[in-house]
Amino acid sequence: MSYTTILVTKENGYAVVQFNRPDVLNALNMALMSELVDAFQELDKDDEVRAIVLTGNEKAFAAGADIKEMAGASAVDMLIRDQFAKWDKIRKIKKPIIAAVSGFALGGGCEVAMSCDMIVASETAKFGQPEINIGVMPGAGGTQRLTRAVGKAKAMEMVLTGGMISADEALRWGLVNRVVPVESFLSEAKALAKEIVSKSPVAVRLAKEAVLKAFDTTIEGGLEFERKNFYLLFATEDQKEGMNAFVEKRKAEWKGK
Repeated sequence: MSYTTILVTKENGYAVVQFNRPDVLNALNMALMSELVDAFQELDKDDEVRAIVLTGNEKAFAAGADIKEMAGASAVDMLIRDQFAKWDKIRKIKKPIIAAVSGFALGGGCEVAMSCDMIVASETAKFGQPEINIGVMPGAGGTQRLTRAVGKAKAMEMVLTGGMISADEALRWGLVNRVVPVESFLSEAKALAKEIVSKSPVAVRLAKEAVLKAFDTTIEGGLEFERKNFYLLFATEDQKEGMNAFVEKRKAEWKGK
């Protein structure tokens, strides 16, 4: 896969996607989002890839949307452009996505990180939704995903003041999985990807679906969905292999079917 605004590499069972607009702190323009979604969809179909790591560089994960693309737009322009339709496709990616965040993750950058399934942050990471400072508000999930992650009061403060929070605050508030030294943030995310890659890919897929379902339905509906996915896994070769390997005290050899 060849792109101009992102870099894609494949490693041992997982892929690394890196924002590649360092001159503008990886600002998210429409070209980048198109390439990002295309890369995610291609990797989702790639049997050699079982997890995805999304990252930027030490200075910035992504410091927001490219304001130059929106500054002169009208409401009808934005409606017709429908730029956030691309973002909706990220949620439909079946393989787990881990954001490796260092430096600024602001505005759209914070929203992309929250669209991932897990976040590994460097101790220099800064998260925020500063859209209020330029007369607008989050539009790619910031008011919704942030509230679900950190609660109403803290999300309201971040959205209405445009203030940033540190990596340690993000950890305490439940926005990120872990905080690590800046020199190891990407390697830690890769280690997490390797751990997930070592599991049954079909079980990982159905488990991810079930966790995400918790945000879309009642507890009763979520439990019903979880139970059906649990039962469905008993139709897989991986379930038989996994349980037999446990009983026989050996390492399971997953086939992904």
